[in-house]
This record gives sequence, C-alpha cells and structure tokens, in this order.
Amino acid sequence: MPNRLAHETSPYLLQHADNPVDWWPWSEAAFAEARKRNVPVLLSVGYSSCHWCHVMAHESFEDQETADFLNAHFVNIKVDREERPDVDAVYMEAVQAATGQGGWPMTVFLTPDAEPFYFGTYFPPAPRHGMPSFRQVLQGVQQAWAERRDEVAEVAGKIVRDLAGREISYGDSRAPGDEELAQALLALTREYDPQRGGFGGAPKFPPSMVIEFLLRHHARTGAEGALQMARDTCERMARGGIYDQLGGGFARYSVDRDWIVPHFEKMLYDNALLCRVYAHLWRATGSELARRVALETADFMVRELRTAEGGFASALDADSDDGSGRHVEGAYYVWTPEQLTEVLGADDAELAAQYFRVTEEGTFEEGASVLQLPQQEGVFDADRIESVKQRLLASRAGRPAPGRDDKVVAAWNGLAIAALAETGAYFDRPDLVEAALGAADLLVRLHLDDHARLSRTSKDGHAGANAGVLEDYADVAEGFLALASVTGEGVWLDFAGFLLDHVLARFADDSGSLYDTASDAERLIRRPQDPTDNATPSGWSAAAGALLSYAAHTASERHRTAAEKALGVVKALGPRVPRFIGWGLAVAEALLDGPREVAVVGPAPADAGTRALHRTALLGTAPGAVVAVGTPDGDEFPLLADRPLSGGEPTAYVCRNFTCDAPTTDPERLRTALTR
Repeated sequence: MPNRLAHETSPYLLQHADNPVDWWPWSEAAFAEARKRNVPVLLSVGYSSCHWCHVMAHESFEDQETADFLNAHFVNIKVDREERPDVDAVYMEAVQAATGQGGWPMTVFLTPDAEPFYFGTYFPPAPRHGMPSFRQVLQGVQQAWAERRDEVAEVAGKIVRDLAGREISYGDSRAPGDEELAQALLALTREYDPQRGGFGGAPKFPPSMVIEFLLRHHARTGAEGALQMARDTCERMARGGIYDQLGGGFARYSVDRDWIVPHFEKMLYDNALLCRVYAHLWRATGSELARRVALETADFMVRELRTAEGGFASALDADSDDGSGRHVEGAYYVWTPEQLTEVLGADDAELAAQYFRVTEEGTFEEGASVLQLPQQEGVFDADRIESVKQRLLASRAGRPAPGRDDKVVAAWNGLAIAALAETGAYFDRPDLVEAALGAADLLVRLHLDDHARLSRTSKDGHAGANAGVLEDYADVAEGFLALASVTGEGVWLDFAGFLLDHVLARFADDSGSLYDTASDAERLIRRPQDPTDNATPSGWSAAAGALLSYAAHTASERHRTAAEKALGVVKALGPRVPRFIGWGLAVAEALLDGPREVAVVGPAPADAGTRALHRTALLGTAPGAVVAVGTPDGDEFPLLADRPLSGGEPTAYVCRNFTCDAPTTDPERLRTALTR
C-alpha cells in the first residue's frame, strides 16, 4: 500500500511511495508525530538521478524487516534536495562539520525539534569496508535515544549552537580589484592540471564558473595564461567520456583525472552552464570545436530535457536497464567491440573502435568502453565518421532509456534560458531563442504569482508548494536579462527588476550579506547562507551578477551598490579559494570593466543595419556587457533614451555608467570598441 509520498509531485519522492517504510514528507506534522510518539526522526535526503540513493533504497528501504524497525522506532522523513535546497544545505553543513565529508543519500538523525545528533551518507545493508550496516546504525541510535537521552540532547544542542555561530560576515562594500583578481588567477594556476585540463584530482567536475572567470579575465587584461587554461580544459572535456560523443551533452563529473569515465547522470544545470561556456569560448577564439559542442549541448537540452509545457526537466538518470532486467550505471551510453560490429559491420566497427577508443579491455566495466574523441580528427574520413555516428545513435535510441526527472526547477531553467538565448543569437539559430522564450513564458505563467514571488518547482503544468530560494530569483533574473539583450523585448528587463526587488527586500541584510532563504521563509535550525559555488553559481554570486547587469541597464545606484557590497565576499575568498567562487570572480571582472552598456538604435529591429550592429554587440567580449536594441523613441530600455540615429543610419553607443563614447554606424568600429 502506498505511503504518504504518493501524494507528492517530486519524482524522487514518488520513487519511494511504494516502500514499506512509512515515509513522511518534510512537514510540521511529521515532527509533531515524533513529539507525540517521543521518538527520533530519520531524515533521508537525495534526488531522483542519484545512483547511490537508488542503491540504498533497494537494499534497505525496500526491505520489509528494515522498514518494520524504522516504522517502530522512528518517524521517517524523505526530502528531495532539489525541491528543498534549504533543508539540504542546513543539514549537509552539519554532516560535513561532523564527518569531514558529505554526499547523497544524506542520512541524519534528528530530535523531534529538528536538531541533528548523528550523521552519515550511504550505509550498506551489511558491514563493509569499515562501515557499519544500516541496521547496526539504526539499532545504535535507537538504543542511545532510549538509554542516554540526556547525552543525545547535549550533542544536538551543541551542534545547533555551533551552526548558529557560522554567520557570514563578509558584507563589505569593497569589491575585489585588480590585485585580488590577479591573486585568484595565480592560485588557479597552482591548482591547474596542465596535462589533462581542469583543476585538482579525481573526481573532476566541469569548472564552468571558473572558466567564465578565465574568459572574462583574458578579455579585460589580455592574460594569455587565463585563456589557455580555459581553452585546454574545454577541449579535454569535449574529447573525453564526460561528453556524450553521439548525442551531445555532458555527464555530471568524471570519476578519473582524465575525463574518461563519467558519473553518467546528466543534469540540466551542468549542460546549461557548459553550453554557455563553450559559446563564450567560441566568441573569444572562433574555435570550431567550441561551436560544435555549444550547439550539440543546446540541441541535447531541447531534444531530451524540454517538457510538454515548454520548460526544461531537471535530469536524466545515470542508470538504465542493460537489456537483461538489471539497472546498471552507464548501460545506455557504453559500447563493446561486439556491439559495434553488430550495428556497423566489421569494417566500420573497426573504424569506430579506433575513432572512439573502444577496446577489448574496455575503459569502463565488464569490457565496455565510454566513447572518446581522438586528438587528430582530420586523419579520419569525415563523411564516413558522420555515418557511423548516426547509425550508432539510432541504435542507441532502441536501448532502454535512462529515467527522466521531469520537475522544472526555476533556477536551472533560468540558466538554460540564458544559454539558449545567447547560443541561438550567436549561431543564427532562432529555434533555440524560441526555446528560451518558451521556458521564460512558463516561469512567468506558472512559477510567478501576482506579487512576483517565485515557486521553486513545477511539474506537469502545476506549480509546487515550495518557495523559491535566492538562486531561483537570481538565476531567473539572469536568464531574463540575457533574453532582453537578445530579443530586444524590454518586458524581460521588467520581470528581472521585479525579481531583484525581492532579492533586496527579502534576502539581503543591511550589511550587504545575502541569505539563501527569504526573511519570511520557513524557519529552520539555521538560516542557510553560502557564498561559494557548488554545482551551480551560489545564489549570492548569481544575485550580485544580476544586480550589476540590471544596474547597467537602468542606472540604478541602489542595485549597483547592492552588487558591490555582495562582491565583498569575493574580495575575501577569491584569492584563497578561487575554484569555489568562480562566478563571483566573473562578476567582479564585469564590475572592473564597467560593465559596458551598449545601445543599438535603428529605424526598426528587423532592419539589416540594426541587426548587424546588434549581432556585433552580442558578440563583444567585454566582460558582462549589457545590450539594448530598439528604435530611438522606444521606451522599453532606459539605455535607448536620448540616443538618436546618426545621419539617419542605425547607430550604436558604447557607454560606461551612462557616459558614452562617440556613436558609430560601423560594425567594425563597434567590435573594436568592445574588445579594447
């Protein structure tokens, strides 16, 4: 019989609706039940495409004997971390402080007052590699609760007090300058892997936000080392197994230092960020590889993640049926020489094995290989390779597909809107811009209420009950601002302004510090606050970037001052931990450059001369430049006010702080103005 999760909309929670565990969703009612029964709470946090979440569910939560013990001695709460990033952040901070590491599934034991006292991540069904079994953990916690309650309460109280003392106090009005950004670049150089690209050792995650910083730093200063690190890292990722060589799009991370074997889940946020990174790399260098990867990643998002309502789904699972009924990680993506021969015939199979590095030994498990791309593509016949790719892709489409998490997360859709709008504009792909507009329309229609408050998620055309957090407001504003620059539709600037009003009113304090949850959000044991990037830009840095861009569009000192104050944390952390505050560093580059404001005026947006200037403006590499396009009498963009045509011709103005250089009607002169 289904448990309470059957009434939820989260795909992750619904995966557990038929467990024999008597799950509760996160709610006051669950904690009231724990107080009534005088039992502790088991909090289990994960997400739909999490491989080890599925493993622990199969081993323990689907086991009747384990479920009986859980139901007798605990109130059991299951949380989708993607729906409730605030709950996840608060308790993950406690897990990391107590154990020195974190991950999912996250397993935390709480008092009925939601205070944590014992922590872990994945626990096996039997003792393994020095880890206790899940049943041993449950029995130990239950015994401690029954026999040493005072000790448990003391531990829980100390943890809560320690967490409360971790307030971020970097609300400094001094944004980083040249010196701090140079120090950040030097620190990145020390951590850079010159043989393989990327930073640090295994596992290796795509450093999207850091690459954006490197590209902007090169554009502002001409530092060739910054561009080299960005270009080489992007090339190594694009040629590795972390990139889907047949269907496009990136997996979550590489388990090795060489980008060969990925953790196969595909997340919307990774692909949105990387699509934009490769588009910006092409803009800076003209790299054909960067162009191809940007377009293939955009096409992957539209083809495989777009929902019927026009938004973008959260993720594809790492696991799928391997054809024998087993759910196996990577089964959809890997190949053996025998499988190549079956699809292609002997001659083309030999070519494909050489081209994609498929070996008899395999690069993954059970003799299977993850497809990679050779360094010297030109030695292969391009038409024959394209035929091979298309036949393999068609064959792969017949395999059991990975599951898809269909919930639409506001923040991640904001990232996708920005990526698709810019990629579509750069490469003359209006269909990609239309896809961005469709997602933006969905967010306005479904996620925004009458007071411009955001819902975090939706699914199947229905908004979820969870309130948006800082990253939702900031990333959606970022997406809307990019859409305004690309389309010339000022309504998206207006919507961004509504969202940023909430950021200033409900997420900021007087010092300029930002919180991940609103001042009127549900109260947890701590109000989460984290300026460092994780898999996505931190809400703090993303808000700084959107505030700065909005100020450049509107000359709002209030928004610019808020952005500068927020960047004080980058001044403190950038030189020390640049890998974890890359987007903040990228925003700081925009601040140091102005950012530049580009107004393009013409007799009509469809006019050929106006289009040429507009495209040139969008392709400018000046860090964080904002672009407005319209007619001289248009009132949708403040940047267009009092900007007449020059000699009756379409005209571009390049400004800083609304002080402009001489106008130009020449795209080449505009290009020069945006690269010096």
